[in-house]
Amino acid sequence: MTVEITNPGGAPIDDKTICGLAEFLLANVGMGTAVELSVSFVAEPQMAELHERWLDLPGPTDVLSFPMDELTEPVADELVQAGILGDIVICWPVAERQAEQAGHSTQAEVEVLLTHGVLHLLGNDHAEPEEATRMFARQAALLEQYRERLPG
Repeated sequence: MTVEITNPGGAPIDDKTICGLAEFLLANVGMGTAVELSVSFVAEPQMAELHERWLDLPGPTDVLSFPMDELTEPVADELVQAGILGDIVICWPVAERQAEQAGHSTQAEVEVLLTHGVLHLLGNDHAEPEEATRMFARQAALLEQYRERLPG
């Protein structure tokens, strides 16, 4: 798996941790070793521009996902062998505010947003109540599995 991280916004991120989570997520949704993912951390002006340009909504949002090769989770135990899953863009300042409101660390919020973004890249959505229930349950389960693996 190739995970590329860009940080033009200068967010205080730990690349190794972000890559580790991204690789865990890709492996656990059936992506093979030749699948690529890009994760970018941007400031609010850049996110607001993307939000308006692609979703026609004003202001910054927390995370946007841009699928590339329209990869989907495989059926059964097969792996998606290769392709570009897409780009995930996270707005660090929005993540900081949401973390404070939720009562957890910004790192924990970024983990939620990255997981959410990967699920969107795979075609998951939360526009309808049933979809939301399914997607957020999957998101919580993946994060729980990831955090159980962490030392300490």
